[in-house]
Amino acid sequence: MPKISAYVLAGADRLRRGPHPERALADAELLMMRLLNKDKAWLLAYWNDNIGNKHAAAYDSMIDHRFQGEPVQYIVGETEFYGLPFLVTPDVLIPRPETEHLVEEVIALATEFKSPRIVDIGSGSGAIAVALAVKLPAAQITSIDISEKALAVARENAERNGVSERVRFLQGDLLAPVERERFEIVVSNPPYVPLVDRDFLSVEVREFEPSLALFAGSDGLDVYRKLIPGAHERLMPGGALAMEIGFGQAEAIGALLAESEFGQIRFVKDLQGIPRVACATSGADNCGCGDTVRAGDWPSGQ
Repeated sequence: MPKISAYVLAGADRLRRGPHPERALADAELLMMRLLNKDKAWLLAYWNDNIGNKHAAAYDSMIDHRFQGEPVQYIVGETEFYGLPFLVTPDVLIPRPETEHLVEEVIALATEFKSPRIVDIGSGSGAIAVALAVKLPAAQITSIDISEKALAVARENAERNGVSERVRFLQGDLLAPVERERFEIVVSNPPYVPLVDRDFLSVEVREFEPSLALFAGSDGLDVYRKLIPGAHERLMPGGALAMEIGFGQAEAIGALLAESEFGQIRFVKDLQGIPRVACATSGADNCGCGDTVRAGDWPSGQ
């Protein structure tokens, strides 16, 4: 009977002919660890043990999916975000580390309010809403998505992380389900990839992640054009809007925020120094963001 090592090395050899050869061995090892529900130390310790026929067939299937470019997170059905476990399926985007900057800014904003009402636009996997519910026990959190399939994933993730009774999930387009309500904070990681950039995306993103959650018109700003004025109407005076944005969009987003009469427009940089989070208030109060770029100081081309 073939050994675990033989399957991992054969899997890695096949993946070296796939879309990401540089990750071949790491992916092959990770898939085996997830299949067997073991860690790297166990894998090394039992490297020369035999693998059962059932596990062997399942592993071959996982390698085949990865060879076709399917993200590892979808193959194993889970990922981690903000230190929390999340179920992910092809119905939702895979949460990115960059989005943790957005969560951190909202946590900072929430300290200005005793029991902030927060609405998250675009639930996806529920990563933002669930992370906020875990970190902000006094907050009242609503999360909205147009996709019922995405909401099903988000609800399960809220249950997994013990906050299902503290997050209200609603189906609808942007802020339509809460048109009669007001909030202290509106947060969103909306679709922002320009359609013209589709062919430049990796095969994992382009072919496997949901287009509805990725693309937003020819310039990537279509959702912001609706979300920003809508958020201004739904915010309490002095409330804040925080949004993730794409590369090169800061100047255009700043103009849209100014048109909707937001104040204290700022941009928080990611670890690469790129403005990644747009933050603004509905009144004169400072939004409280951290490492920021002030409106008027946007770097050229960012």
